[in-house]
Amino acid sequence: QLQASGGGLVQAGGSLRLSCAASGRTFSSYHMGWFRQAPGKEREFVAAISRRGAGTYYADSVKGRFTISRDNAKNTVYLQMNSLKPEDTAVYYCAADFTGGWGTFLGANYWGKGTLVTVSS
Repeated sequence: QLQASGGGLVQAGGSLRLSCAASGRTFSSYHMGWFRQAPGKEREFVAAISRRGAGTYYADSVKGRFTISRDNAKNTVYLQMNSLKPEDTAVYYCAADFTGGWGTFLGANYWGKGTLVTVSS
């Protein structure tokens, strides 16, 4: 089970940190990631981190602004979002175990409930 938190309302240029807490003993065996879905748009990939955190991958739209990290001892993955833009407004979803494995970030086998991020201009 995945539980995301940390969303909220922030002004453009501001920062937020999302957290995703996972239950179960197999957290460290999964690649983890974040997706988002803006109103009226399809869900899109945001960022991914490998099982032990050695590898990360970002969508071009967030590269240089967002940082994904994980703490396997706490069964938690984070998304630090800086320099937020109004176009970052979306429901953000935590995900585990990409269906296509590492490098194919089209979907995942496990999803958490989303957390809403709203960036005002």
